[in-house]
Amino acid sequence: MEEARIKALISLLDDEDVEVISQVEKELLAQGGSMIPFLEKEWEENFNPIVQKRIEDLVHLLQFVLLEDRLSQWKNKGGTDLMEGLWLICTYQYPDLEFNTIKSAMEQIYYEVWLDMKPDMLPLEQVKLVMNNVLFNKLKFSANTKNFHSPANSMISQVLESKKGNPISLCCIYMMVAQKLKLPVYGVNLPTLFILTYKSDDTQFYISPFHKGLIFTKEDIDNYLLQLNLAPIDLYYQPCNNIDIVARVLRNLIVSFEKLSEMERVDDVKKMLHFLTGEKY
Repeated sequence: MEEARIKALISLLDDEDVEVISQVEKELLAQGGSMIPFLEKEWEENFNPIVQKRIEDLVHLLQFVLLEDRLSQWKNKGGTDLMEGLWLICTYQYPDLEFNTIKSAMEQIYYEVWLDMKPDMLPLEQVKLVMNNVLFNKLKFSANTKNFHSPANSMISQVLESKKGNPISLCCIYMMVAQKLKLPVYGVNLPTLFILTYKSDDTQFYISPFHKGLIFTKEDIDNYLLQLNLAPIDLYYQPCNNIDIVARVLRNLIVSFEKLSEMERVDDVKKMLHFLTGEKY
C-alpha cells in the first residue's frame, strides 16, 4: 500500500462514524506489522486522546499477530532455542526488546562461570563449586520472594537485570549456562516447583536454583510428591522439552496478571498458550 494511502487511512481514525472507523481498522490490520511505524508516528503527532487510544489498540493487535507468528515459527523449528522462546514472551510486554540484549547478558554470565570451570571436576563439584558459587554468591541471583507473583519474574530480560526471579526463570538462566558449558542439565516439570536435573549415563541428581542451587535426590522428590498426595509419575523425575518450559512460563504469567486483575492481558497470554500447545486454559 502506498504511503499516501496509509496516511489517508490513519487520518480517518478521528472520524465520528463507527462504520468508517471499523473499516479503516480492518484495512490497516490487513496490512500487518508494516503499519506499526506509521501508527506510532501518528500517535506522537496527534493529541486527541480518543485517536491515541485507537492507535494504541491497533498497534497492540498488530504486535500480537507478529508475536503469534514468531511463536509459530519457533514451535515449528522444534523449540530448540530456549533463549529465543523466552525472548518472545518478553516481547509481549516489551515489543522493542532486541534478542541480542538477552543474548549478551547470558554470554557474560556464561563467561563468568566458564572462568572457574575445570575439565577434571566431578558433577557435584561442577554444580556446587562453580555453577552455584558464581550464580548465587558472586553474581547474587536470588529468589524474588517479596514479589513472587510479579509478571517481571516471568520476563527473562527483567530477571537478568534485577537478578531476582521465580523458580522457572532462575532455572532457565542456570540451565542455559550449564548447557552452553556442555553440562547435562535439564528442566523438570515438578508440581508447584520447577527444578533441574543433572542427568548423564551414570549420574542423576536434582537442583533447585530457587533455593540457591540446593541439591537433592530422587528420594527427596518421592517425599515431596507424597506430601502433595500425588502419584510418582515419570514426568516428575525426567527432563522436559523447551516447549514445555515456555508453556509453563506462560501459565505463571497468567497467574501473575490474574493477581493484578489485568484480565485483557490474561486473555492474551491464554491465547499464546493455546497457540503454542493447543490446550485451553
